[in-house]
Amino acid sequence: MRDVVATIVAVLLVFFALRLATSLTRDQITRRRLLRKLEAEGQSVLAEIPTDTGLVFFTEDANAFRFGDRVIEKHLIQSARVLINGAAIAASAREGTNSSDTVARDIVQEQDEGISRDRWDVAIVTEHETTVVPCGAIREQISQEIARRVFGAVRQTIENST
Repeated sequence: MRDVVATIVAVLLVFFALRLATSLTRDQITRRRLLRKLEAEGQSVLAEIPTDTGLVFFTEDANAFRFGDRVIEKHLIQSARVLINGAAIAASAREGTNSSDTVARDIVQEQDEGISRDRWDVAIVTEHETTVVPCGAIREQISQEIARRVFGAVRQTIENST
């Protein structure tokens, strides 16, 4: 009897392992297709940002940055800031623009991260709106690296336009 139960448990474990492997492979294939599609459209992927609903790509082409469905026209960008828990730690602004280091609190979502985690965001100010790119609160500097890539690309655009 014990051998029958052990065999059933082993078969179930193998079944679940195969389901997990199939699911991961399917997700990887879907991600690769999306990346190829973006590259075919002339966009280069600067960062893959994890969200509650999956990955969102921050991409760049000759005229704009794209964050999911949002389009940020390069010629409209006035300034950018790297934010940790809503406080600016780095900023870049076009000449002649107000380069205040504050971002309105209603733009940056207040989130309780539970245990002590730093939430990294990049605020991109255009002539018409402010877009906050939430880079996450993941440990081991993943969120910090995402914020650096996004901010670096936007800062380069600002510096090249002045």
